[in-house]
Amino acid sequence: MRENRLSLILLVIGLSLLMALPWLAKATGSPATIGLATRILIYAIAAASLNLVLGFGGMVSFGHAAFFGLGGYVVGILYHHFIASEPLFGVISGSNALLITLPAAMLVTGLMAAAIGALSLRTSGVQFIMITLAFAQMLFFFFAALKVYGGDDGLIIRRRNTLFDFNMRDDVNFYFLCLFLMGAVFFLKWRIVNSRFGRALSAIRQNERRMQASGLSPYGYKLVAFILSGIGTGLAGALMANYLRFVSPDMLHWTKSGELMIMVILGGVGTIFGPFFGAGALVLLETGLAGITEHWQVILGPILLIVVLFRADIRGLVARWAGRRA
Repeated sequence: MRENRLSLILLVIGLSLLMALPWLAKATGSPATIGLATRILIYAIAAASLNLVLGFGGMVSFGHAAFFGLGGYVVGILYHHFIASEPLFGVISGSNALLITLPAAMLVTGLMAAAIGALSLRTSGVQFIMITLAFAQMLFFFFAALKVYGGDDGLIIRRRNTLFDFNMRDDVNFYFLCLFLMGAVFFLKWRIVNSRFGRALSAIRQNERRMQASGLSPYGYKLVAFILSGIGTGLAGALMANYLRFVSPDMLHWTKSGELMIMVILGGVGTIFGPFFGAGALVLLETGLAGITEHWQVILGPILLIVVLFRADIRGLVARWAGRRA
């Protein structure tokens, strides 16, 4: 009871700070903080989506960069054809409207996740990791060779997509859009995890053979979770493409999958809000260490080793703090 009360208090305080952040940033003379916070929100969506399959489904996917980058490319390609006034495949007209590009990115990544998951989930363990990685790298090399959309140089999106009469070029407006979508994703994730589907998925993670003997189809549950995870990651990629106004094959590289996995581990695997804290921790660490030295990875590596070896993730630290306070 006391833990639930503490969680509720922390949630209210956190939401209040996130809502007030743009004004706090301007009041302190640090408008760049808004952009930094926007990146954290976007990565939190991607990490939360990965955590659905990694933390709750027990599926160690090393290919979620495929969905992140593909979501970004959907936005970039639709914008490219909108500016050129040339329909994609001669049928699909381009668009710069968020109400079209975001659902399109989610649809395309959902279909790709269904295709990749249908094949990858026939394996498990190391084989599953390698197959998801292979699919992501295939997409990476495909877009790197696609010269019509910039190839290695990527694709520039000169203006962010529009949303009604809101000025999306204003960083504050875009921040609140990302905050709203992150809240919606985390709410849906909470509903999924606490539903019958979520409980079955967790049971499959703990003992797949026993659930199969009980009459459940682990493959179907895991495939649905994988598709939902891909859709969420694709949404994050579409938002990142809008934020950066640029998309490139780097968004599909295996290192991006590694970053998302690190965010999940830092925040706490198998938690609802852990990916948000993990995303914030990694982005802040990268930004802070990069300001100290260009070889910041040398410092970040040992920090991550300590987290893994001593299970010093943010969830564990908060739980220990709450236990001492109690």
